[in-house]
Amino acid sequence: MARDKHFSSSDRSSTPRRARHNDHAHAQDDYRPVKKASTKPTGPSFRVHKLLAEAGFGSRRDMEKLVQNGRVTVNGEVANQGMQVRAEDRIKVDGKPIRLNFEQELPQILLYHKPEGEIVSQDDPEGRVSVFDKLPKLRKGKWISIGRLDINTSGLLIFTTSGALANYFMHPRYEVEREYAVRVFGELTETQISQLTEGIQLDDGPASFDRIYKQGGEGANNWYQVMLKEGRNREVRRLFEALELQVSRLMRVRFGPVSLPSRVRRGKMLKMEQKEVVSLLEWAGMAVPHGPLKQMSPREKLKATAVFSPKVRKQRKSLLDRVPVPEAEAEPYAKRKPKPKSQTKPNKRKRPIKRRIRGDGDVKKAGK
Repeated sequence: MARDKHFSSSDRSSTPRRARHNDHAHAQDDYRPVKKASTKPTGPSFRVHKLLAEAGFGSRRDMEKLVQNGRVTVNGEVANQGMQVRAEDRIKVDGKPIRLNFEQELPQILLYHKPEGEIVSQDDPEGRVSVFDKLPKLRKGKWISIGRLDINTSGLLIFTTSGALANYFMHPRYEVEREYAVRVFGELTETQISQLTEGIQLDDGPASFDRIYKQGGEGANNWYQVMLKEGRNREVRRLFEALELQVSRLMRVRFGPVSLPSRVRRGKMLKMEQKEVVSLLEWAGMAVPHGPLKQMSPREKLKATAVFSPKVRKQRKSLLDRVPVPEAEAEPYAKRKPKPKSQTKPNKRKRPIKRRIRGDGDVKKAGK
């Protein structure tokens, strides 16, 4: 009764108390600032020429020249040297969009026992047999040769789809060991061995072997095992020729931690297993892709570890070797030409055959 003295029924709102509270909350929400969508870039960034090289469009130097020539655009703007890109960026080469993989994948590595008579080059005006003609076809990317071997040199040749791994093997500052088996006509004296290990002046500067030791031989031919940490053109042969010694056979047996397997005969190839690839990336101090390794069936494992004979195939050329097409004339996707009307078949749908069932269970076509 005391409450009726101070508050009459006319003073109270007809709206329930909970509803009034919700209206007040909504009114406060109207004054709150709307959160804008974050425009900050997400995901890691990579240099555009590095991504192009790792995708197999050419070497890093070729991709750097491609960027310098203004043939690469990012989000409609001409890319500059060392430009960082992310997965959400639109990248085009000569006006054509290119899809790049921003997620790291385990690279592929091939071991090839190169015979004499094959060159390690993709372009040869003389038309000689090239090792690149025998490499397996890739769905994406490109095979990169780790170092080279002379046409008269045989032995271990490594191919990979990782430009970074190939750069680590070949760059002089990392001093990756290269080991060769050399057959020389004659026998080295102690003085000659000391000269080869201390250093000999060549046309392009001093050179030497880090180690050299005898491996036997027959008659006038003697085998020696030599090791050095650089890969100049015909360096092993030139060191022996400086002492007027004739090299009758030269074979590379090891490159860094990778040795030529004895079961890989001349002209044969072997694909490196996934666990071996991971160990090689860790040896080079490179990041290993996250996630579990690809699970293979027993048949796939047997095929992956089997030595095989390569077949001659045409390999993908570098983007730098292609003739640039103006962006106005570039077509992002090839359109299929429509067939002429004379070749098109009329779309005639067959009418379903009406059937009726007799009382004795036989089926008979209608109209017969």
